[in-house]
Amino acid sequence: MSKTTPSFLEPTAFLDSDHEDVRAFTAATVGDAITDRDKAIRLFAAVRDQVWYDPYTVSEEPAHYRASHVLSAGRAYCVPKAVLLTAVCRAAKIPARLGFADVRNHLQTETLRARMGGTDLFVYHGYSSILIDGRWLKATPAFNSELCARFGVPPVEFDGEHHALMHAFTASGTQHMEYVRDRGVFDDLPLREILDALRVTYGPMSAASADVVDDAFTARSGVESELR
Repeated sequence: MSKTTPSFLEPTAFLDSDHEDVRAFTAATVGDAITDRDKAIRLFAAVRDQVWYDPYTVSEEPAHYRASHVLSAGRAYCVPKAVLLTAVCRAAKIPARLGFADVRNHLQTETLRARMGGTDLFVYHGYSSILIDGRWLKATPAFNSELCARFGVPPVEFDGEHHALMHAFTASGTQHMEYVRDRGVFDDLPLREILDALRVTYGPMSAASADVVDDAFTARSGVESELR
């Protein structure tokens, strides 16, 4: 393990991997798995399918982005789902961090496109970056298997050896997801930056007060927050 990884094992303001519900979910999911690879595979599948993907759950409330809240809510969009996967990996003692990218969804519904101001660009799409056998692997648990079946897209699978990113094409060859910009990786959720980007891109749909974010999560006992 490199000298930079200990921080990717600790709980944070949003990645509350020490929360009793997060720890219980992690233990139940990991079961008898021994290696980090096998643990991560099980955790990925559980977060992907047990938390329903819902793009209409974008919230201005910081508490809704805590891993423990995402777990209890049972539905979330890509950013909170990535928060949960990253947190449960840390709870399983697997170094993990958050990553973001702007993606274009060529299969977006007209309803969602209208709500997003006519664009199919999703800014700050969230994924987890997980350290397994000395390699950082990208894994996005956003779309649950049942939703993928509706759109004729195979679910993203994580094998612990390769990146698990959105499929570029459907099984029939139709263009699906296109990654257009890398936003980098973070130790904790940069919520204010994400909400600011949503507001700029989509307007009032995701308008958020930076003051609300700052007041709610400026610090956590013994843990540094990204929101300063």
